[in-house]
Amino acid sequence: MAKPKDAPGLNVRLKAAERLGKVLKGASFSPLAPSEVADARDRALGNRLITTALRHHGHLNLVLRHLLERGMPKKSGSFEAVLRLSLAQLLYLPDLGDHSALFLAGEAAKRDKSTQHLSKLMNALLRRAQAEAVQLREAPPDLLFPPALTKSWSTAYGAEAMPAFAAALVEGAPLDVTLKGDYPTLIELLGGRTLMADTVRIDSRDKAVDQLPGYAEGRFWMQDAAAAIPARLIGLPVGARVLDVGAAPGGKTAQLCKAGYRVTALDRDASRVERLVSNLLRLGYASDIVTADFLQYTPTELFDGVSLDAPCSATGTFRRHPEVVWHRDAADIAGRVTLQRQLIERAVNCLNPGGVLVYGVCSLEPEEGENQARWALGQGLEVLPITAAELDGWADPVTKEGFVRTHPGLTVPGEKGGTLDGFFVARFRRR
Repeated sequence: MAKPKDAPGLNVRLKAAERLGKVLKGASFSPLAPSEVADARDRALGNRLITTALRHHGHLNLVLRHLLERGMPKKSGSFEAVLRLSLAQLLYLPDLGDHSALFLAGEAAKRDKSTQHLSKLMNALLRRAQAEAVQLREAPPDLLFPPALTKSWSTAYGAEAMPAFAAALVEGAPLDVTLKGDYPTLIELLGGRTLMADTVRIDSRDKAVDQLPGYAEGRFWMQDAAAAIPARLIGLPVGARVLDVGAAPGGKTAQLCKAGYRVTALDRDASRVERLVSNLLRLGYASDIVTADFLQYTPTELFDGVSLDAPCSATGTFRRHPEVVWHRDAADIAGRVTLQRQLIERAVNCLNPGGVLVYGVCSLEPEEGENQARWALGQGLEVLPITAAELDGWADPVTKEGFVRTHPGLTVPGEKGGTLDGFFVARFRRR
């Protein structure tokens, strides 16, 4: 009989539990890397377990309250993370089977000194969940999100939009890429379809992104369809000087270069700037690169346009980062709103009179979007209304004030629901 440490699948289960445990404590999720789990199939399985547990986090909270009448055991090490992974497998990943969920949970508990005494409890809880699986899967969709977000989003987007939000959270996001040129044959090779402008959507793939056709040749870059909207709205003549703030990892910079602007790409994070440089090199684009805090940046010459990708709560990215909805609160959002206002003021000071500012955030919070844009009108700016024609005729995201608001409850023509991240975009002219 194999020893517990040699049990097939145990190592990746332990690595997945370790990563999930960090996220439960407030860390952002990052996929398991080859250096952590060498086998690609095991690594994919581990990441699938983690993301499934995170996508169903709200429902698992309900399940845990049902199973643990006395609450989570104190000082129990990896117990909660292992239990959540195993519940996620039992309830939401039927193709993996029940046996490995039960067996590996017990083995994982035995490997952690702080959970060894809880191995029998682990087994009992999972067997009960297995017996009650049908009922446990019937939790209301609105419980997938924290109550405060469900309330605020229902107010902002309508209660009827929330089932689409829930479906988008559970289903996750396909891969969207922006093409460098007109490549009909490449779209076919990628198994994709044109979604909007030069955005191509790839619903499923069996290769890593860097192994896809055209990647090495620099024919596309990864960029969600919603995130690709702001840079298209600059609307300046070819050769205009444009500052891209929050430029890394380079999607907007590449778009601006493609449009023929003279681009200065600025980001404060040196490691992210390295990715920006690498991506531009692969794509064959060139721009001036500045590693600096924008609030401390003073250009030698004012710009014709500024694309401001402001730091935000990122709640609009929950299809890709499901943990984000559980890591944000009112105080956190308020702090970001203050920073965004400082960045807007700085952006205005970097513009020539008559220059264009495009402000964008991947947030679903009105405080960071619509309310922020209205505040900006008192900072020497006037709205340059965005039209449906600039979105390939898609009118649904265009607000009465001429802003753009996307969310998973909207449907791109010809697509199914939940097709975009949550994003807000406003365009201004400096007076």
